[in-house]
Amino acid sequence: MTELQAVWQDLSDGGLWLELVVLAACMAISYLFARRLGQGQGPDSVWFGRRIWDGVLFAMLCVGLVFAARLALQNFQGVALLRIALPVFVSLAVIRLVVRVLSAAFPTSAGAQLLERFVSWLAWGMAVLWIAGLLPAVLRELEEIHFALGKSRITLRTILEGLVTSSLVLVLTLWLSATLERRVLRETVKDLSMRKVATNALRAFMLLIGLLFALSAVGVDLTALSVLGGALGVGLGFGLQKLAANYVSGFVILLERSLRIGDTVSVNGFEGVVTDIKTRYTVIRANNGREAIVPNESLITQKIENLTLADTRVLVTVVVSVSYEADVAQVQNLLLAAAKAQSRVLAEPPPGAFLSAFGQDGLEFTLAVWIADPDGGMLGLRSELNLAILAGLRSAGIAIPYPQRVVHVQPAPPL
Repeated sequence: MTELQAVWQDLSDGGLWLELVVLAACMAISYLFARRLGQGQGPDSVWFGRRIWDGVLFAMLCVGLVFAARLALQNFQGVALLRIALPVFVSLAVIRLVVRVLSAAFPTSAGAQLLERFVSWLAWGMAVLWIAGLLPAVLRELEEIHFALGKSRITLRTILEGLVTSSLVLVLTLWLSATLERRVLRETVKDLSMRKVATNALRAFMLLIGLLFALSAVGVDLTALSVLGGALGVGLGFGLQKLAANYVSGFVILLERSLRIGDTVSVNGFEGVVTDIKTRYTVIRANNGREAIVPNESLITQKIENLTLADTRVLVTVVVSVSYEADVAQVQNLLLAAAKAQSRVLAEPPPGAFLSAFGQDGLEFTLAVWIADPDGGMLGLRSELNLAILAGLRSAGIAIPYPQRVVHVQPAPPL
């Protein structure tokens, strides 16, 4: 008798109503228990999801309760409905796990969405084969399809099992690293740059360990990876040295904290705020919206101006010329009044107005002010200062000199 015939016979016999009641009770208990534990959890939780029933915990609880109910009832009556429900909930748990983890780790990645669809189709296909009783036959057929790789015999079943195992291990690794980052690093590491380097190092370490576990689970001899490691070392020494230098420089920058996220820097004349530090490059965003992607090696080997490394306060200067007949003290008072009228100008250190030079056309004064928010831009502040200075000079009757040039006309020589 085939599996489908056995399921149909069990469904035809009496007691189906009892299975329905047991299945509904298992789902209700799983939902209530998950809802009880999920109080206060965010909508991005992998365990509980947005509506409890779309989380991993609900599906896993259903698997456990349905399996226990099937073992308890199979000695008294047929359990066809529970036999169908078990692979359905197993597939649902796998799909929920992969989808929730990938959505949390790569929220905008098209590749992650494609992988979610592939895992969904694969899980539901395995569930159908499991229910129909065709899964052992399919596995035997996959075992017969093989090819030789040196002295090793590799079957199609081994390859598929390796892909599935590796995918699950990597998904669990991403989940664990994201959980440690959210629950541990955000509470213990307050500095954003140090949290970034700890997150990158933790994720790389966890992915490496997960990959080794996945390779070991499918029967790959890990000692053979020494050859690959030697080849990789040669490749890094010749063709990938620039790439390796950028990666190493990224970790050096994050560890030394010479550049931090939020610092205002100037690189080769490009001034902006550091918005992100990757392991290979650093993103700098200017006030006009333009972004520069700078390789990390350049930030280590070249001169970089960090305007906010030791102190977030930045000095802004404005130069103005007045006529030589103007009262110097009055001009200084007007400049200081214009500076104190701006909300972004700090009171400590106080602004200063200085007679900086004797120009060709007039006296040159320099107004120096300090601000604490250089990421807000300096062009707008200079404009406000210039407008206030111009209004003050005009109201006081102080002239701003124009450039004057003397032209000498030589008489024409006699014919």
